[in-house]
Amino acid sequence: MTAPRKILLFADWFAPGYKAGGPIRSCVNFAHHMRDNYQVYVFTSDRDLGSTSAYEGITTDKWYSPDGKVLLYYASPAGLTWKNIRVQLTFVQPDFIYLNSMFSTRFTVFPLLLQRLFPGPGKIFLSPRGMLRSSAVQFKSLKKKIFFNSFRLLGFHRRVTFLASDETEVNDVKGYFGNQTKVALVPNFPAALPDRPIIPEKKAGELSMVYIGRIHPIKNTDFLLRVLKDVTAKVRLTIVGSQEDPAFWAVCERLISELPSNIEVKYAGEIPNHRLPDITIGHHIFTLPTRGENFGHAIFEALVLGKPALISDQTPWRGLNPVKAGWDLPLDRPDLFSRAIEEAAAFSQEEYTEWSMATRKFVENYLLQLDLKDEYLKLFC
Repeated sequence: MTAPRKILLFADWFAPGYKAGGPIRSCVNFAHHMRDNYQVYVFTSDRDLGSTSAYEGITTDKWYSPDGKVLLYYASPAGLTWKNIRVQLTFVQPDFIYLNSMFSTRFTVFPLLLQRLFPGPGKIFLSPRGMLRSSAVQFKSLKKKIFFNSFRLLGFHRRVTFLASDETEVNDVKGYFGNQTKVALVPNFPAALPDRPIIPEKKAGELSMVYIGRIHPIKNTDFLLRVLKDVTAKVRLTIVGSQEDPAFWAVCERLISELPSNIEVKYAGEIPNHRLPDITIGHHIFTLPTRGENFGHAIFEALVLGKPALISDQTPWRGLNPVKAGWDLPLDRPDLFSRAIEEAAAFSQEEYTEWSMATRKFVENYLLQLDLKDEYLKLFC
């Protein structure tokens, strides 16, 4: 019997981490879906984003398989050297190398340099994870410009196949690295569908909203708070996410303090991924007026739970309103966001139930149109 081919995934963070958001979910879902056809190895760090200590209950600096299928290597800070990464590349001898970040020094640049200096047989794939969008590149733009120039100078763009999640990302890749760059258009693996949505009580004139995402300018947390200032309905907003920038959070706190009495905002802090569905279920709609997402796992997972989404038009989740799955709106029209909140607040129980069930149907139709496993199997061949 022929041994399965090997995929070595390099990711800054992996389960049980959750603070880095969607990229972790993308990696976990990828490993889960591919583990029956390949031997999947995951080389990752032993701690979550911003944490100073390792995850509880893991083994560090050695390969092991908690689920009996996927092999994990949680590297301690001492293990994140290019010498150790070379040792692990030599040990695994992967048929495919999958890089989960555009700008990671240890989990993208080091493997690429090692494969350039000590060429191995592995075919290399790189997921930009939305980091090439103009809305993302504008942050720390000088450092990123230097990175792009170095990336091209070293010829890395000719050694990888970029995995783009939508047409916008295809265009972003070719815009930075040229039309001859190899790019495959393949969406991220979503999570599995749970049972039918649980529909909370809904009173006309009242609305509960949940925001799940990093508290960061790219997620537009402040935009949402400014929109709420013009809403007259009774609204309760729960914000879930990490405070990456204290100065930005201070701006958000000021905006919260200026909101009228009909708007209640609660900051719930950082919450592990496995607890997010319980938080989401208790709200009527999900909101994330992001400046750009290449997939938007938090959006998808809210839609799965039957939560209409109030989001920007800068994500792959478009055409929500005609099918009663939410609102995808332009960011230069904040008045439309306020109007959508007023519309959702006015829903009766019957109207909200209709929208909730239509939202779940929207997700089901999306999944029916995909054959992602087959697409990935064709790529990793």
